[in-house]
Amino acid sequence: MQAIDLQEIQRYIDEHANTPLYVHVETTNGAYATHQDPTFHSAGMFFRNAEITYERGLITGNGPYRIGLKLAHGWLYGEGLTDFEFAGDQLLIAFELSPTPFAQGAEEVDA
Repeated sequence: MQAIDLQEIQRYIDEHANTPLYVHVETTNGAYATHQDPTFHSAGMFFRNAEITYERGLITGNGPYRIGLKLAHGWLYGEGLTDFEFAGDQLLIAFELSPTPFAQGAEEVDA
């Protein structure tokens, strides 16, 4: 992974507007932290292999960054982005787009 380059990411977002893509968005603020401190309130989100088409999108901020994609009936938004790779550790947020579905992970099979 490498540090986010705003122009490179924005170019990718612009090039893929109005194109059906699959999205993977995942966040966690320490789901396993409750094992250490039962008073810690953990939150997370997992959204995978939903097909979307966005009209326009924007990455903004000074780091960590925010990304928003304008869908036909609303917005898909992620915050706290720091690094990227065009390919497919400790994870705070994942925001991935792909023209093909993502592989199913064990967590999906067991859910």
